[in-house]
Amino acid sequence: MDSNDELLERFIRQGLAEDVGEGDHTSMACIRSTRLSKAKLLIKDDGVLSGVRIATRIFKEIAPAADLEVLIQDGSQVKPGDIAFHITCPTRALLIGERLALNTMQRMSGISTLSALFLQEVEGLPVKILDTRKTTPGIRFLEKEAVRLGGCHNYRDGLYDWIMIKDNHVEACGSINMAIDRVHEYLAKTSKSLPITIEVRNLVELQTVLDHVLVKLLATSVVT
Repeated sequence: MDSNDELLERFIRQGLAEDVGEGDHTSMACIRSTRLSKAKLLIKDDGVLSGVRIATRIFKEIAPAADLEVLIQDGSQVKPGDIAFHITCPTRALLIGERLALNTMQRMSGISTLSALFLQEVEGLPVKILDTRKTTPGIRFLEKEAVRLGGCHNYRDGLYDWIMIKDNHVEACGSINMAIDRVHEYLAKTSKSLPITIEVRNLVELQTVLDHVLVKLLATSVVT
C-alpha cells in the first residue's frame, strides 16, 4: 500500500465518522436492513469528471458487495444528462455514502474542470501549468489528483520534496545570493538531492540570480 492509499483510507474513515457518527438513525428507523436500491450518478453541468475512483472506494468501504458499474472514467469531458455510474447496494449503505461521495466528486470535478480551462488557454505553447501548495488541509492528495485529471501538472507535494526560495526566505536570510549559497551548503551537508526553485519579484532580482548562478557554475567548471 502506497502513501496515497493510506491517505485515502484515512480520509474515507474520517469522512464517514464525521457524518455518520454512531449511525444514520433516520435510515435505520425508516428502511429495512434487507432493502436494496439501484442509483445513478447524474451529471448536471459541463466539465471534467473527477472522483469516480474515490466514490467507488467509499461505497466499497461501506458495502463490500456493492455492484458499481462505471460508465464514464475519471478525466473525461461530461455534459448535463450523462450518467457516470450505476450502483446497486443496500439502501442504508447508499444513503450513508452518497454525501461523502458527492461532496468529494464535486470538489474534485470542479478542480479538474478549472485545470482543463487553464490548459486550453496555453494550447500549442511549450509550457506546463503547475499547481501550488494552496490546497485544502487534509485532502491535498485528492486535489492534486484532480489537477492531473484536468491535464495540468503537480509542482511540489509539500515543504519536504522541493527547495523553493521565496521572498520570506530572502528577507530572513539577508539577501537572495546568501539564500542560494545556504541552500547549496545545506544540501551538501545533508546529502540531499532536491530540485531548487527561486522566486523573484522583478527583473533586477532575476538578473541577480542569473549572475550568481552563472558565477557558481563557472567556479565549479574551473575546479573540475
